[in-house]
Amino acid sequence: MYIRFVIHSNDAGSGRRQGIFQAISDLEYAEVMLEHEQLQYDEIYDWFRKHLKKPRSFTRSTKPHAKNVALSWFRDTAVEHIAKMHALAQILEAHGIMVDVLRVERPGYVVYEDEFQVAAEPFKETVT
Repeated sequence: MYIRFVIHSNDAGSGRRQGIFQAISDLEYAEVMLEHEQLQYDEIYDWFRKHLKKPRSFTRSTKPHAKNVALSWFRDTAVEHIAKMHALAQILEAHGIMVDVLRVERPGYVVYEDEFQVAAEPFKETVT
């Protein structure tokens, strides 16, 4: 099982529902987080920088300027990562931004994977 945290707005680049890392970054940019929320976000962000690799690829294409269309999903075994995502979701929801947790068996064509995550170009039927 693969898990993805999304909000109801679409990402301009992918046309898919925006992930919560981008959503909370937008919230930070707007400077509306309370001090304790900002501190919690900073702590979680630093944790992810240490405990989650950035995928090397977001496309199956070998063309040099191919559009990145893959979406990141957590493996359901990444329990600590998922718990931290729920904490980020709470910050967003405190600001009226609803978060959905998507669960799928097949996220799409996998273009990157590691112990905690996959990046996959979604199939037509993949809920995104």
